[in-house]
Amino acid sequence: MTHTVMHTHDTSSATPVIGRFAPSPSGRMHLGNMFTALISWLSVRSTGGRWILRIEDLDPQRSKAEHTRMIEDDLQWLGLDWDEGGSDDKGENGPYSQSRRHDIYSRYLHMLDDTGLTYSCSCTRADIMATQAPHQSDGRVIYQGTCRPHNIGTPEAAKRIHTTTLRAATRLYVPDRDIQFTDRVFGTHNVNPASNCGDFVLQRADGAWAYQLAVVVDDALMGVTEVVRGCDLLLSTAQQIYLYELLNLPAPQFAHLPLICNTSGQRLAKRDLTLNMEQLRRRHTPESLTGLLACMAGIIDRPKPLRATDLIGLFDWNSVPRTPVIQISAD
Repeated sequence: MTHTVMHTHDTSSATPVIGRFAPSPSGRMHLGNMFTALISWLSVRSTGGRWILRIEDLDPQRSKAEHTRMIEDDLQWLGLDWDEGGSDDKGENGPYSQSRRHDIYSRYLHMLDDTGLTYSCSCTRADIMATQAPHQSDGRVIYQGTCRPHNIGTPEAAKRIHTTTLRAATRLYVPDRDIQFTDRVFGTHNVNPASNCGDFVLQRADGAWAYQLAVVVDDALMGVTEVVRGCDLLLSTAQQIYLYELLNLPAPQFAHLPLICNTSGQRLAKRDLTLNMEQLRRRHTPESLTGLLACMAGIIDRPKPLRATDLIGLFDWNSVPRTPVIQISAD
């Protein structure tokens, strides 16, 4: 893996970025999580901005407090500090754990209900999968509008969703039109949410909040101006921009990063042990792992021990690889 060495550049005129790292406390972080965290942190620090640590613990079955503590310890071990958030809720925009923001999400769901574009849906996943074409094998589930009312978008539709007592999911109607956005890494995209995902869930039948609504509300209320995340979430940006428009909230700049895969070409997951932080910390010092991540990000041309703070003056978005996947061995 070879990249051009980036030289120190002047950031004195850069607009301060408000960024965030929003991990799910469902297991130990892996190399890909740390890659995202480091680039997000460098983008913020290189502009003199603020970095938020938000805990996305919407799934009560998988989220554990001990995983949150490990996330914080791993970030601190690598030298990545945060200005807001974390388990101590530092800052004025808390709480910073999504499990404690139910009332906030409820308020914004009611705003969407008022548009008449939401509706109750009793379809199971099996019902939805039964409507999928055989060639749709990439894991996407495109909802066909089975429960969508005929008068969607009218005051009558809004009244129905406000008064229903049916235990069901709440879906949001999406338009059959392209939504355009420009990603900082992968350029301009036009995504039609009707053909990409269909009407999507805002709140599940069991009351759990869907990622799309929570992330939009949280990023807007916390003043986030830049979202850095893996390119597996690239297409979902269109759904989020649609929500920003409906709620009249400012959308951030998006930067999607290549996915990190092991030498077998498999995407890293928290269940993989070889490249998770427990194993990485046994084989690396903070400086050697930072150097490896910096090489993956194109900041330096070969791994060498560095502190995270050493990279602030070197960071440049133009160095980040544009390939969808980076294969790596962390040995």
